[in-house]
Amino acid sequence: MAIKLHDSMFVHPGPWLRSELIDAHGLTIVDAAARLGVTRQSLSPVLNGHGGVTPEMAIRFHKVFGIDPETLLRMQSAYDLAQVRARADEIKVGEPIAA
Repeated sequence: MAIKLHDSMFVHPGPWLRSELIDAHGLTIVDAAARLGVTRQSLSPVLNGHGGVTPEMAIRFHKVFGIDPETLLRMQSAYDLAQVRARADEIKVGEPIAA
């Protein structure tokens, strides 16, 4: 039997990155963006949980902070899936195909 985790267990990686890496190193978003080689406008939505961590952004965080990019992408994927599962009843499809 698989363990079922509550959807609240899945957090957006952006706010976590902000608190555990950006803030922990005393960086501003502008400083972090410069180190990551992106604009503040592209980094801010990610760190505020309004934009997703892309594979490219995960590599950038890996290069600057040493964090495993696969971990960031798994966090993002788990968060995204939990968000969709929360509204799964609203998703309409045709009749299921029997196996």
